[in-house]
Amino acid sequence: MTDDTTTGLTTRQALAERCRALTEARWFAILVFALILANAVVLGVETYAGVVHRWQEVLKFVEHSFLVAFTVEILLRVCAHADRPRDFFRDPWNLFDLAVVVSVFLPVVRENGTILRLLRLARVLRTARFLPQLRVFLVAVGRSLPGTFSFLLIGALLLYVYAMVGWVFFADNDPGHFGSLGRAVLTLFLLMTLDGLGDAVRAGLEISRWSIVYYASYVLLASFVLVNVLIGVVISSLDEARELEREQESQQEEARRPAEQPPAATAEEAGRELRERIMAARRALDDLESSLQRFPGPTPGGDDTGLDQRVPVTPEGARVPDDCSGPRTG
Repeated sequence: MTDDTTTGLTTRQALAERCRALTEARWFAILVFALILANAVVLGVETYAGVVHRWQEVLKFVEHSFLVAFTVEILLRVCAHADRPRDFFRDPWNLFDLAVVVSVFLPVVRENGTILRLLRLARVLRTARFLPQLRVFLVAVGRSLPGTFSFLLIGALLLYVYAMVGWVFFADNDPGHFGSLGRAVLTLFLLMTLDGLGDAVRAGLEISRWSIVYYASYVLLASFVLVNVLIGVVISSLDEARELEREQESQQEEARRPAEQPPAATAEEAGRELRERIMAARRALDDLESSLQRFPGPTPGGDDTGLDQRVPVTPEGARVPDDCSGPRTG
């Protein structure tokens, strides 16, 4: 039972390594990117009725070819995670690609031409997988949604207050722009883009000179303050998305390192290094021992001062007799 399980794990790891090497190759990414762009071109061609009527069978064959190619691609990506299937579903782009490809095979979708075209159009968004900057931008847009919702809430409150004030002061003299709350909101929404601001200010000055305060304060708050706040939210989300992209890249690199350096190889290298250190320590001890042997210890008849008489030693290490050591003084 254990051997079968081990064999199954080894087979899945081998399959995952081969598919991962294929899907992470540069030529594979370029090929898929080219297929996505070609799919977008075919979608644009199908908007011309004359071309569709003349080349209907060819376009249908091309669409089925795209479907087969994208299906094979998603299967290769699934097989690349055969040794760790959970990681495949943790990636939002993998889920998006899988949903776009699998939904085409559903009977309800295949029978509805409108939904089928929308799903084919969704394939164009897959280019974000191969364009890092576009991927970061889309992530930033998603992360900015909470801040954008707050911006919309504040903007709606500002529009409502100024629309009510405009209806109160300008409804009788300018019913075309402030005759009702809806008209006032529409007018102020267009003024938020500074479109037609000059005409609105001139019409307001004909009613009252104080209208300049109304328009100036609204433009200052709506066109400058709120828009800059929205830009700040988007830029902050963009920085967060870039940081998140860097963290994901670092995690992917760390996940690939164990595969490139298996634990067995690492343990073998550690053992080899330990053996080399032990041999170096032994050589150092041998050298120390040989150097100590050249200097014999004190003789038994030495005095207590430590100035023991030693036997002269020749350079070759041979002992020299006392009578040949030189003349003695009395």
